[in-house]
Amino acid sequence: MDEPRTAIVLAGGDIVDPDVIEDLPHDGFNVAADSGLDQALALGLEVDLIVGDMDSVSPEALSAYHEVPIELHPTDKDQTDLELALRAAIRMGVDRIIIVGGSGGRLDHFLANALLISSVDFSEVDVEWLTGDARLHVVHGTARLHCAPGRQVSLLAVHGPARGVQTDGFRWELTDEDLLPGATRGVSNIFEKPVATVSVREGTLLAIMTGDMSV
Repeated sequence: MDEPRTAIVLAGGDIVDPDVIEDLPHDGFNVAADSGLDQALALGLEVDLIVGDMDSVSPEALSAYHEVPIELHPTDKDQTDLELALRAAIRMGVDRIIIVGGSGGRLDHFLANALLISSVDFSEVDVEWLTGDARLHVVHGTARLHCAPGRQVSLLAVHGPARGVQTDGFRWELTDEDLLPGATRGVSNIFEKPVATVSVREGTLLAIMTGDMSV
């Protein structure tokens, strides 16, 4: 059997809008990060692997997916359940990861997760994160972003400067510009086209889209 090309990693926190299922592939490898199994249950998704220390998943979710293999980790560990689930997905040889959920109200978790998905450890795969009313897309090289015209998008440099940033499809275009971590140069741009292109010659960007993503 061919290796799956896309992994869906289900995270805990607030249950996402069920309409998100329409944007998810149906032939990927689904990994639940601990209470992300409750996310899977609420969305009616199949799960291929459960990863974590199992300290926050509900008994109902565990019962519903009792036949799914569990990669169990100790509670006292150095990585979050989400990081462990992402690494499990990488081991499957996928080239795209879509993270669903993970907005649980803790700012430290949100910031840690945003920095995690944009780290160099995952630079060889295309990573998206659907959380709350936002979609985050990590840009290494070139990315095509789909969103309804008129919606906001912010481009943030992470883990160092983003050099040679080029955009096409936004109200205010960037042409071979540098974005620095902590600067607000790329905040609150607007989609002018349903599909926009963002490229970076050197470094990493987080493209953060908010509101209705439908095209």
